[in-house]
Parts: sequence; C-alpha cells; structure tokens
Amino acid sequence: MARVRDRMIQLLSLAEQLRLVGFALVVMGLVHIVLPRLLDWPADLSGTTLLTRQVSYAHLFFIGAACVVLGALPLFCAPELLGGTPLSTVLLAGQTAFWGLRWAAQFVYFSPLLWRGKPLFTLGHIALAVLWTWVTGVFAVALARSAGWG
Repeated sequence: MARVRDRMIQLLSLAEQLRLVGFALVVMGLVHIVLPRLLDWPADLSGTTLLTRQVSYAHLFFIGAACVVLGALPLFCAPELLGGTPLSTVLLAGQTAFWGLRWAAQFVYFSPLLWRGKPLFTLGHIALAVLWTWVTGVFAVALARSAGWG
C-alpha cells in the first residue's frame, strides 16, 4: 500500500507532470500523421487549388512536428526545466504562452457549430479542452516555480 501511495505522490510531482505533458504532446504530434484521414481532408480539399492543398498539408506537418519537439523538451528534460535558470524560465514562459494560446483557441476560434449535437465531436471538444487546460496549467506552475514566484 505504501508503494502505491509513493508512486501516486511521484506521479503528482511537477517533474513527473512535465514528463506526462511531454509524452501527451509527442503523441498529439504523431496523431497528425493520421489526422487528415480521420477528418476526411482528401475529400474536403479535393475542390481546392493545389496551392491550398499543399499549404494545408505543410502546415499540418509543421504543427505535428512542433508538438513533437515541444513535447520532447519536458519529456526528456523535466528536471532541467525546473532548474530555475534564465534559459529554463524563458523556455517555460514560451511553452506557457504557446499552449495558453492553443487553450484560448479551443474556446474562441473553433465554432460550437462544429461539435454541438455531434456526440463524437463534442467528446473531442471536451477532451481537447481538458488536455489544453492541463498542459497550460502544468507549464504555468513550472514557470512560476522556475521564476521563483511561488
């Protein structure tokens, strides 16, 4: 029982939360490989120009790559990010701002018309809202600790 309690405490540590966030972001980045098929992009984009299709897929690739790169940082360097150095503080500030903007986009940019009345899309909207809240929150707490604010 004490072993389970110790593991739970470890999972709740900020360093472990950073690693978990990093893992989630890497997975999210890799999901971008199949995302066009899941969202039926080939059919949706078939009537657009070649430039629009190529820009759409290029942006999708770089967003996925950014998720992987930004996720690898906390996945493999969580203790260093919590070191309180100027570099770690700047990196955490960047991550907090970036993912905070993604969190805001979930509520401000994406129209409820995309998910209301559609159970699977509603579940996806809720799951992404929870994900971006968690990701942003973990980076914000890590930033506060690294900057010596709390």
